[in-house]
Amino acid sequence: MATLCRPAVAVPDHVITQEETLALARETHADHPQRDLVLRLIQNTGVRTRHIVQPIEATLKHPGFEERNLLYEAEAKARVPGVVRQALAHAEVEPKDIDLIVYVSCTGFMMPSLTAWLINTMGFRTETRQLPIAQLGCAAGGAAINRAHDFCTAYPRSNVLIVSCEFCSLCYQPTDIGVGSLLSNGLFGDAISAAVVRGEGGTGMRIERNGSHLVPNTEDWISYAVRDTGFHFLLDKRVPGTMEMLAPALKALVAQHSWEIPQMDFFIVHAGGPRILDDLCHFLDLPPEMFRFSRATLTERGNIASSVVFDALARLFDEGGAADGAGGLIAGFGPGITAETAIGRWARAAPMAAAMSN
Repeated sequence: MATLCRPAVAVPDHVITQEETLALARETHADHPQRDLVLRLIQNTGVRTRHIVQPIEATLKHPGFEERNLLYEAEAKARVPGVVRQALAHAEVEPKDIDLIVYVSCTGFMMPSLTAWLINTMGFRTETRQLPIAQLGCAAGGAAINRAHDFCTAYPRSNVLIVSCEFCSLCYQPTDIGVGSLLSNGLFGDAISAAVVRGEGGTGMRIERNGSHLVPNTEDWISYAVRDTGFHFLLDKRVPGTMEMLAPALKALVAQHSWEIPQMDFFIVHAGGPRILDDLCHFLDLPPEMFRFSRATLTERGNIASSVVFDALARLFDEGGAADGAGGLIAGFGPGITAETAIGRWARAAPMAAAMSN
């Protein structure tokens, strides 16, 4: 079975606090008729700090879509390789051992994908398969894990590298003054993450089943409007309540595996906002402690889109991982409304000497 190994995560050096975000909102939108509502919503996110690729003064300027996308490409090429090398080291594999690279990002556009550049510059084999995922938003982290699992199921003993590169700050639109847009300005952060899914061996979550679920007729609840100035994030006010619709799908996938949610040991989910986690506690009948890793990501780094699940999983590893054989769930939520979910057991690699004696 495929094992999702320890992720590597990096964030930019520039930090903006919630207090600074609130001060900017008060100053920039002093005459906004719903300013007080926006300020309350930003405070309620629980996001204390976020990391961004540029100083806030540069972030607040809009030099045009072309210049922003060039910056996205330059920052990705500067920052992704180090994270990739660390993820490969965590999984104890080399670039030549990778059979597929899945690259996920919804905050910039490149064609060919960054996967081609990685293959050309980092020693991956020229026959390495490429799978860029650009239009699943925050759900793409979960989707990347699931597609890696599918690939390792179809091609046993293969290895997949997942790379998530999200520079949400490059999507800031100063002319968007809707409540949803202003809320997103205080919610999203930047991050790069990578993880290897090993078809054989490795320490981490050994994936046993995955599934997808789309909530019908919610396509316009989370979306991008693509305009001359780039990507404009659109967020419907009904989005925070989507866990009532998605929790049954999570329960159903677990039931298909003859498991029950309350008996599972760890949960790594996309923290789009605090209500997502609060509602999961309610609808899955779980204590808040079960989502501590996702909440820590939200608090310290904000919503980092497809990188959330990898950052939260890295925090589980930092705590020492789960017990051998512990059951867990990983889920990404995003546009559609879509849930991408994987379940499996924690597995620790056999010591080298023991493995050789067998």
